[in-house]
Amino acid sequence: MNKKLGTAIFLTGMTTLTIHIINRLQFSFSTVKNILSCPNNKYYEWRFGKIRYIKKGSGTPVLLLHDLTPGSSSYEFSLLIDSLAEKHEVYAIDFLGYGLSDKPNITYTNYLYVQSVIDFIKTIIGRKTSILATGDAAPVGIMACHNDGEVIDKVVLINPQSINKLNQIPNKQTKLLKFLIDTPILGTLLYNLQTTKESYKKIFLEEYFYEPFHIKDEVLLSYVESSHLPDYNAKFSFASFTGRYINANIIHALKEIDHSIYILYGDNKKDIQTIVDNYIYFNQSIEAFPIKDTKHLCHLEAPAKVMEQINILL
Repeated sequence: MNKKLGTAIFLTGMTTLTIHIINRLQFSFSTVKNILSCPNNKYYEWRFGKIRYIKKGSGTPVLLLHDLTPGSSSYEFSLLIDSLAEKHEVYAIDFLGYGLSDKPNITYTNYLYVQSVIDFIKTIIGRKTSILATGDAAPVGIMACHNDGEVIDKVVLINPQSINKLNQIPNKQTKLLKFLIDTPILGTLLYNLQTTKESYKKIFLEEYFYEPFHIKDEVLLSYVESSHLPDYNAKFSFASFTGRYINANIIHALKEIDHSIYILYGDNKKDIQTIVDNYIYFNQSIEAFPIKDTKHLCHLEAPAKVMEQINILL
């Protein structure tokens, strides 16, 4: 009996060690390209950690808010920044828990990101600022307008998250999933399986891009790198995202704010027309414009088409 117990303990230990080594190797291999590094990197010392940002250009300020899906970062706007900087003072941030920003072991929420945006505008930009926000960052922009409208000018939403999905709150299943991902060894393995280059390629093919040949290796590797820097801490925002802690009901805010709000959407994104119609239903002043032959990341797939609309709106 003691021999069997000893063998079981030995095998469990070896399995745990093997998984740990695999995890460490994946984190190391995923960050060797250094794609997200930039000579213009700056850091805002916020109360929950350092927020990395890039500043470029001069003119009326525009703050770029990347999506909150796994692997997202300000790289998402890399093909827009130079064009925007011709007429605007452009700020592109990595949200806490993403990209090159700090990734503390906390529960990430919509309110956390809203506060970080408002504080960033007040402390770093110092002027009324327009916002360009993608996907799950769209409700961050909406709630920032509602909570402190004096610091926000215009709002442009790119393929905003469905209001119905935003209304989904954490339940027993999603709380358990967050708990599993947060665990040191097994959770890290589960996270790594979801953030491989092959996993990102699949989601780009199915949801993010309309034309498969537009998917470049560097784009995929930027997502892999973002989701593995600096180490396993990168999984904590993913755990909160999966657990639905980043969701927020924005209906009340949508009804009350009177800012100029525009929606740019990929005309081939699934269910996008219903999503856009729902936003307009709660705020009749919202104007929406399709980006032809694109899906979710239209600004990364067809930046010229998106810039054409942004130049008109801003």
